[in-house]
Amino acid sequence: MELNQLQKRVDDWIQKYGVRYFSELTNMAILTEEVGEVARIMARRYGEQSEKPSDTDKELADELADVLWVLTCIANQTGIDLESAVIKNFEKKTERDNHRHHDNEKLK
Repeated sequence: MELNQLQKRVDDWIQKYGVRYFSELTNMAILTEEVGEVARIMARRYGEQSEKPSDTDKELADELADVLWVLTCIANQTGIDLESAVIKNFEKKTERDNHRHHDNEKLK
């Protein structure tokens, strides 16, 4: 699925099942909460924190999808074309970092 398709599908779902978008500020708070869930899984499953029994049924893929969903909502609400933004961001990173990482002794 392309990003433009994702944005349309999220919008269609919201119009059909969600009644309306939450406010941008509410969605920002929800995004923060979802990123926190990703951090919790990462710290406990891949980091040094021990995993609680209540964490074992949490799926990283599902939490990452939740982050993408809310991010898409925010993009839709603020008129951002994510596909164009990502393409432009790749260009910026390529121009800025095309040698930086290869020349970094810490990464060799």
